[in-house]
Amino acid sequence: MRSHYCGDVSVKELDQTVTLAGWVHRRRDHGGVIFLDLRDRSGLVQVVFAPSRPDVFKLAETLRNEYVIQVKGKVRRRPEGTVNRELATGEIEVDGAELTILNKADILPFPIDEYHDVGEETRLRYRYLDLRRPDMLNRMKMRAAINRYLRRYLDDQGFLDIETPFLTKATPEGARDYLVPSRTKPGSFFALPQSPQQFKQLLMMAGIDRYYQIVRCFRDEDLRADRQPEFTQLDIETSFLNEDEIQKIMEVMIRGLFDELLHVKLPDPFPRMTYGEAMSRFGSDKPDLRIPLELIDVGDLMKSVDFKVFSGPANDPHGRVAALHVPKGAELSRKQIDDYTQFVSNFGAKGLAYIKFNADGLQSPILKFIPEATVQTILERTKAKAGDIIFFGADKTEIVNESLGALRLKLGHELGLVEKTWKPLWVIDFPMFEKGEGRLSACHHPFTAPKIKDISELENDPIKILARAYDMVLNGSEIGGGSIRINTSELQMAVFKALNISENDAHEKFGHLLTALKLGAPPHGGIAFGIDRLAMLMTDSTSIRDVIAFPKTQTATCPLTDAPAPVDPKQLLELGIRVRKEIPEEKKETEKS
Repeated sequence: MRSHYCGDVSVKELDQTVTLAGWVHRRRDHGGVIFLDLRDRSGLVQVVFAPSRPDVFKLAETLRNEYVIQVKGKVRRRPEGTVNRELATGEIEVDGAELTILNKADILPFPIDEYHDVGEETRLRYRYLDLRRPDMLNRMKMRAAINRYLRRYLDDQGFLDIETPFLTKATPEGARDYLVPSRTKPGSFFALPQSPQQFKQLLMMAGIDRYYQIVRCFRDEDLRADRQPEFTQLDIETSFLNEDEIQKIMEVMIRGLFDELLHVKLPDPFPRMTYGEAMSRFGSDKPDLRIPLELIDVGDLMKSVDFKVFSGPANDPHGRVAALHVPKGAELSRKQIDDYTQFVSNFGAKGLAYIKFNADGLQSPILKFIPEATVQTILERTKAKAGDIIFFGADKTEIVNESLGALRLKLGHELGLVEKTWKPLWVIDFPMFEKGEGRLSACHHPFTAPKIKDISELENDPIKILARAYDMVLNGSEIGGGSIRINTSELQMAVFKALNISENDAHEKFGHLLTALKLGAPPHGGIAFGIDRLAMLMTDSTSIRDVIAFPKTQTATCPLTDAPAPVDPKQLLELGIRVRKEIPEEKKETEKS
């Protein structure tokens, strides 16, 4: 039906007859001649229909945008002065000798041939049209190229591409599972995997040694710009390698990916930063190093001041007082500062104190509460000078980190402080556990190995234990996370105990893994990369929905297919399920708390 793709026709085909097929991107009538931009996934080519072929010309006059057509004609150079250097096919055009309309198109809900600010709901409802747009098509091409490179690299490194089950068992840790009822075992359910974590560990115990998979994962959780209920990750596991060895292999892979696809040279090696340092300096475990602003501790200077807003957190072992110095920030208006105060309140901050360093002196409502010598020390520590502003956070450490960390990012983008470059790093030495509601929870997952010399350390002071975990961060986004795994049943049971998972629950939920750990489990570890997030960054998109062919909305629905949707009552009867559309009040109260 075609001899060439539209975007592949060039001066190499001069005077050759080609057959093309695609969509009418744009039609223009100029002085009795019809110019047509024909589009397929490879790009655009200009086709010219002259009145000297009356039958073909008459048919060309009926063409409208997005008609699907076939064209046959000879390739010729464009006339002098009409070359389009911005188009790959801009030196040539096709003299349309034959034309066949393969299919017509009704009036579209939004135009394809130029950018329009179309609402996301409309774009997703007609996603097949949205994907015809060149910018969306280019994102899909980049995503395909990313997958192709990653597969090639891992194949060359001796990794085996192995599939793991989609229908598995629900586990008590992590986000909510998507459940699949079993028809053959009424009252029982499969769960769609949040990750292939346990299966890839079992593959190591099977002696596979090096495994990878580009796999679909599912989490029933609240969504954001970089979250979806179903997402794709590059899943990797290895045996007999430590953290440094795994990180080295992954660094080479990511450096090669950026070099080949974006012609970008990433640093060698990637810098490393502990979790503690990242939280102290940036208020985040995925710091965006393109922004030069940092959080600076000033709690030691505030312990004896009369200002309880500062002295209270400064004397609280779980509190923090930190400063955020913003060069040239004194130009900020009172309204802007009020807006930033409202912004940090979204993260639990009760206010946003500040000191402006104007040319004629300091300006702040808190100056009267802080001794002059203390203020001077703050200026010296933050290296503030005339024209700058210092913001302060004083509260529980978590609130200060989250609020000032978010403010740092917001100021960086709004004040044009973001360096136009790529800043990768490894964040290491994460806490093994964090305090939840009356119990500890795993910061990563319960199969991560702790940094301990003896199992007894898990019983003495588990909250201080670090994990053998590592995250790869790029420009403020976590693109990969992994760890060395536990490879003995004794240590795994000790971690379960620290997490308040009873022995019975452990064997019920993870019995298969515990048994495998007793039967010759090698030292092993791995990592998983978010393909959606990586593609989002590499295409300079603002949401992962722009790099997923058929994504869900932020309410986890699909406007294209109207999913989720009710099912035939006969199906529910087969499964032994009765639908209760209203959530019981006691359930609502439980979820609120």
